[in-house]
Amino acid sequence: MEMVEKVQNQPRIPAELIKLQEIVEKEENDRISVLPDCLLLEILPRLYSIEDAIRTGTLSKRWKHLWTLLPTLIIKQNPEKHPLSDFVSFIDKTLAQCRQLKLKKFYLQTSEYDCRFEFQVNKWIHYAIKCNVEELSITLWDMDTGDVHQLDQHFLTSSCFTSLKLEFCTFTPTVAISWRNLRSLFINRMKLDEDLIENILSGSPQLETLVLDSCYGFSLLNITSKSVKNLVLAGYNDTDNEYDRDFIIKINAPNILSLTIEDYFLYIWNILLLDLSSLVEATIDFLIFGSMTTRKEAEEEMVKGFIPNLRHVKELKIGSRCAGVVDRLKAKGFVFPYVKLPYGWPDGN
Repeated sequence: MEMVEKVQNQPRIPAELIKLQEIVEKEENDRISVLPDCLLLEILPRLYSIEDAIRTGTLSKRWKHLWTLLPTLIIKQNPEKHPLSDFVSFIDKTLAQCRQLKLKKFYLQTSEYDCRFEFQVNKWIHYAIKCNVEELSITLWDMDTGDVHQLDQHFLTSSCFTSLKLEFCTFTPTVAISWRNLRSLFINRMKLDEDLIENILSGSPQLETLVLDSCYGFSLLNITSKSVKNLVLAGYNDTDNEYDRDFIIKINAPNILSLTIEDYFLYIWNILLLDLSSLVEATIDFLIFGSMTTRKEAEEEMVKGFIPNLRHVKELKIGSRCAGVVDRLKAKGFVFPYVKLPYGWPDGN
């Protein structure tokens, strides 16, 4: 309670909370507070974080403990306001007071992660799993030390998730992954080898969308799952191979309907598209990291290599980063199928 009271007395008041206060004050009989819990619990998750939701307890007696029933918990650390140790203590005390039996969403974010708190973090995740959380988002890293969070084995066999977003985390399965209800998976900056990717796919029979953002450790994306329809490769962040022109990423995904390859600075020089026979839509939007001369050559060669396996798609979109590559190739006589260029670009919509 001490930490919660401290949060309630913080001077910063978000605009949404001020608006709620004004509404309550204008209603002589505080009619907003007699709304049923289900409606009030739709309002509170729209606030920035759980701290702001806790502060609504000052609005009226009706709101005092309402936050403890929230189906959405958004927990974000502001390093300028809360040292990590205080942040950890705050979460421990907050979750101890929560009374919900079911969680729709659980978001946890800090840029000052310390692996000394690994046990506590996994305990919070276990709490969310106990509440059958559907959408879980975890962003845990430290920009100075590079510490990332090690997810435990219990997390890997929890089938309550329908959506997972894992940033700066890692896991080393000793068991078969079992995410039986998972439909959307976003992974950022994680080392993934082919065996781990296969473990994920075989344990996620309902997975529809897979986003790999700046991941590394693999040279083959073999997506043969019949459920996965959307694949996004948003970069490949292995700086050990950034100047290796012989390093190739191969993509084999015969059942996907949509493919996106994008990154502001792609750290690989070769992507080879294999079987994409079911593909309907493709988006290409990237720049390659390197000097201007070598980068332009590599971008042109990669895009030229894509086209033979993309000629059958109904819609080929070229993003603004890659539109210049298309122009240069056209000027050299390369013939493209119909491509959809960015708005405002010559020949674009």
